Amino acid sequence: MSEANPQRRGYWRANVRLMALLLAIWAIASYGLGILWVEPLNRFQLGGFPLGFWFAQQGSIYVFVVLILVYALCMDRLDRRHGVD
Repeated sequence: MSEANPQRRGYWRANVRLMALLLAIWAIASYGLGILWVEPLNRFQLGGFPLGFWFAQQGSIYVFVVLILVYALCMDRLDRRHGVD
């Protein structure tokens, strides 16, 4: 077994863990807040719209864009840590 294989496995393990975490956050934001918990969230207003409606229409998109930024920043740090930058 070569020296690079454990490093590669560690790199990809960290990458997959990060993707799974970010996808779980996105699923909660889009499916959970926009569909499952829409009625309790609609008690609150955001910009004149019920919060559940806002998450279903706008919020999950904003969360997704922020998660893309977080992924890019975390991957830059992971690349530097593993020497693949």
